Amino acid sequence: MAVEVMVRRGLDIDVEGWVDGYAHRLAELPRPNETIHGNEFRSALGAAHRLPDWTAFFRHELRERLWSEVLVEWWPRLLPGIIAGSTHGVIRVGHAVRAIRTGTDAAPNIETLDELAHGLAFWAARYRELAGVTSLGGRLSPTQALNGIARLDDQSGLIAHRLNRLERDPRWASSLRALRPVATADEVPARLEALIDTAVAAYLEFGHASPVLLVHAATAPNAVRQVLPVLPSRQWVPSLTAVWTAAAAIMAAYAPSEPTSRVDVVDSVGPLSPLDALQRAAEHGDEHVLKFADTAVDAYDRTGDSDLLAATVHAGRLLPPFGEGGR
Repeated sequence: MAVEVMVRRGLDIDVEGWVDGYAHRLAELPRPNETIHGNEFRSALGAAHRLPDWTAFFRHELRERLWSEVLVEWWPRLLPGIIAGSTHGVIRVGHAVRAIRTGTDAAPNIETLDELAHGLAFWAARYRELAGVTSLGGRLSPTQALNGIARLDDQSGLIAHRLNRLERDPRWASSLRALRPVATADEVPARLEALIDTAVAAYLEFGHASPVLLVHAATAPNAVRQVLPVLPSRQWVPSLTAVWTAAAAIMAAYAPSEPTSRVDVVDSVGPLSPLDALQRAAEHGDEHVLKFADTAVDAYDRTGDSDLLAATVHAGRLLPPFGEGGR
């Protein structure tokens, strides 16, 4: 995911050296144990120990069929479990899809298809549906709705513990419903972009509470935005609802009720250009900072709001640079 950002943005960084350093943090994927059959997949959804089996399944699918056909078939199956692995599944899929769409080759190479297979497999193995998901029916803009999400009183424990508590919170369903629905699928891209822009800005005030997880409130909807052009329009509105739910859940579970001063954070950063923001992220090297900077620069390009560039530096201050702090 981070490498896709480095290469596409043309950042001044030793990509091969970065990959070598990152590879030391990875465990070898176990061998597949049991074959997953396409018509019997539901029992394997959310089974983390079946990750090697899911990887083998999607590798086979993507070698035998057009990648876009596989994606269109599996996207609606996986969508209800988008919170999987703290949204890492959909984010990884989004980066792989963008690499394929922006590539210069007529057909994607094996490495890129394998990356898509890994993203889909992780999503399937960590699949986790959330109770309380409802159709959108409110009147609030993405900014109003995301900032108005009711926070968990007890924001402790792993994400699984927090989501369990969230599902029992009587305020959860009404918080979700508060977002204004779209009238047609054509409105979905702009609504996603507004959600992304809001989540990047929110990081300035709340990022300190959970520097990694709150990055995902922006990068997950950005991943969905990148995949939309490949999907039939009938899947666009469900995609918006699903990723809105995921972003709202992250805010409810990790963002504190009381924000820090956005003005103080921005003032401490000073003037910044998009290129500065991306290059500082590259020098920092952390994968979450790189993905967040990529998302934030797109948001700045849409809005002209320089505060969104400051959020990238803020993330770099909150997270240890690549190779430090066990990262």
